[in-house]
Amino acid sequence: MAKRRANREGSVYQLTDGRWRAAISSEGRRVVFTAHTQGEVVDELTKAREKIRQGLPIGGKQTVGQFLAAWLEHTVKPSVWPKTYRSYEQMVRNHLAKTAPPAEWQERGLDSLPGLKDVPLSKLTKQRLQKFFADKLTAGNSPALCNYLRVVLRIALHEAVSGELIGRNVAALVKLPKVETREITPFTLQESARLLKAAMSHRLEALFTVGLAMGIRSGECSALRWCDVDFDAGKVHVRHTLQRIVGGPLTLMPTKSKKSSRTLDLPDSCITALRAHQVRQEQERQIAGRRWRETDHLFTTSIGTPIDDRKILKEFNSLTTAAKLPKQRFHDLRHACTSLLAAQGVPVKLISEILGHSDIRLTQNIYNHVYSEDKRGAADKMSALLTTLRDTPENPTATRIGFGQAKLTASH
Repeated sequence: MAKRRANREGSVYQLTDGRWRAAISSEGRRVVFTAHTQGEVVDELTKAREKIRQGLPIGGKQTVGQFLAAWLEHTVKPSVWPKTYRSYEQMVRNHLAKTAPPAEWQERGLDSLPGLKDVPLSKLTKQRLQKFFADKLTAGNSPALCNYLRVVLRIALHEAVSGELIGRNVAALVKLPKVETREITPFTLQESARLLKAAMSHRLEALFTVGLAMGIRSGECSALRWCDVDFDAGKVHVRHTLQRIVGGPLTLMPTKSKKSSRTLDLPDSCITALRAHQVRQEQERQIAGRRWRETDHLFTTSIGTPIDDRKILKEFNSLTTAAKLPKQRFHDLRHACTSLLAAQGVPVKLISEILGHSDIRLTQNIYNHVYSEDKRGAADKMSALLTTLRDTPENPTATRIGFGQAKLTASH
């Protein structure tokens, strides 16, 4: 006896009037497709199976909100980094689908504009989306945010197009104001010195020293363990980054790219800072007693647990405020590191390897930008040279030769 098909596989059969029918069930609901040919119903059944695989409802009008929720859960979450998923989920929750509770809008200063949650996916047009973004801008949202929302929606709708849920990706057709490129103003040599001075005796002094001197990313710093440090060889192995799993703990993840996994030589100042940090951590372990959680991480809380990006940024902001320095992201220390290395004549290719860039063009872009002051200085030096040459008395011999050549030319 043939095995009975599972509900999610569906069935195809011919009616007495010659038409064909396909039926499939999911989550307690049975959906039927009827057409004049077997091929037509098989196509509809295939599309329904794909929707079930993606966690999408079958039959009826699917809304943008329903699609985005299923896309996040079944496509994004299994395939991207936790930080990326969290970012996309926030854009959907706070803006695109607007599922955040009204009380949260007021508390976080979000606009109260309705999102696209109830718009039928098949009815989402370029005009409807253009108005949505125009309203977001009028409500005070930045062009940068609106552009990021469009990026997230474009990625999601690409999935809808490939799944034949819609015919075209309208998010790719929307026009938004150009976003001004963020000006990179890394700390100067003097400002870097003030930062390090402000960090002296801070429990995370070694972290800021390593971040500035070696350009190690925030997540890479918090992922470092003592087994990654080789004091005898004077090297540190950057193997992981630390990210918070959605609804879970901080977790070691692979580095951002293959080139981000790297072994770096430690400057003497970093070795000194790390040895002092090791002593300080042992003191904190003794003070914490039974509350201490052994994780082998270099940079931890006062009870040994790993620290995340937010904690690092909070401590970094406190330092820059105390040192009366311009507000920066911790990530901007990578730009300061680039500037300081370039000022010492380190080649761009080597700087790229130290920073763990996946493409040397990334380093070149930062290098060119942070070195704009030196370019201006080079122009000033050339101006001074030309002024000196202009003010130097003429050489009579050269003048006579010049005239002689002129007369010779004229005679011919």
